[in-house]
Parts: sequence; C-alpha cells; structure tokens
Amino acid sequence: MATKHRVFISYHHANDQWYKEELLRINRLYDIFIDLSVDTGDINENLDDNRIREIIRDDYLKDSSVTIVLVGTETKKRKHVDWEIYSSMFDGRVNKKSGVLVINLPTTSCTYFTASHSGEKERIYPENKDWITIDNRNEYERRYPYMPDRIIDNLLKPDAKISVVNWNKIINDIEGFRFLIDQTFNERISCNYDLSRPMRRANS
Repeated sequence: MATKHRVFISYHHANDQWYKEELLRINRLYDIFIDLSVDTGDINENLDDNRIREIIRDDYLKDSSVTIVLVGTETKKRKHVDWEIYSSMFDGRVNKKSGVLVINLPTTSCTYFTASHSGEKERIYPENKDWITIDNRNEYERRYPYMPDRIIDNLLKPDAKISVVNWNKIINDIEGFRFLIDQTFNERISCNYDLSRPMRRANS
C-alpha cells in the first residue's frame, strides 16, 4: 500500500469552501492523504513576520509535509493564504519546509498547467507533446492571473519545484493526483524557495 502523506490545504474560506470539502470527500473515498487542515483563526497582525511565520508553521501546519493551495478568483488577495504559503516554504527549527502543489479551481477558467516533478509530464500529461520553458513573470501572470504572487515568484525558480494542475485533471485521475502528492513530498527537501517577498499584511 502506498504511503499516505500529511497534507495541509490552503484556500480562501469564504469563496472556495465547497472545493475544500469536495477534496476531502474524494479523499475519504480513495484514501489519498492524511488531512491536517485547520482554521488558522486570529493572529495578531502587529507581530513581526518571523513570529507570524513561526506560529503558523509550528502551530497550524505542524507535522504536515505537503501543502495544497486551492486557487480561486480571490485567493491571491488573502493574507492568511500568503502566510500559509510562506510558512510552508520556510525551513523552520521545529517543522521543516513542505512541498507545495497548486490546484487551479474551475472558477479561474484556467487551461494552463506547470509540470515540475520527475515523471510528471509522462504520467499526468501523456497527450501533451509540446512543452515550453517560461522564464519571465509577465507570461506567468498572463497565464495565471489569479495566482498568488509568492507562487509566481517560485514558478520562476526551477529548483522550487512547484507544479500547477487544474481541478478537473485531479478529480478525473485519482491515481494521478496521488502521484502528484507523492512527488511533491519526495522532492520537497531539494526545493530552494524564494522567500524574499514580505508577508502580506492585509487583504485586498
């Protein structure tokens, strides 16, 4: 039996709760991962970035090794999502950095995808024969207009190894979804994340 990994789901609670619940329903049916999602509650915004990161990483994302980011039309504007992404990428004293997998929700109408892991192109997208390398921010922003800025920062880093997949792809290929979580976990230690962007201090 395949090893199940401990997953934290980051998402916009007001807009995208249905998708989170649907993901958990699918997980109950197919036993894909161990769900460690929690509500982050209220965190004092006057604390410095390192303290906020420490609280989220050590208290809320504790023991998780993969963070799934559900991206809808307002996700990039949410401070708590940014904090969760940052904290997932941070290699802390108590809890180490996680792998990050992005799922674009149907509300974004996105048709693009990014394959960053070993064997992913062949396993998840065997029908796609033409691959291009993107190395500029403008093109990523054009393709992914709803993507959190911190994710785009790291899509520009080949050694950050963040894959972007569309919702319909994972719900129609459960074993492919399991493969993506496995590879996100397996390659997390070698990820070299860009954490230079200051943490978001307000919703927009």
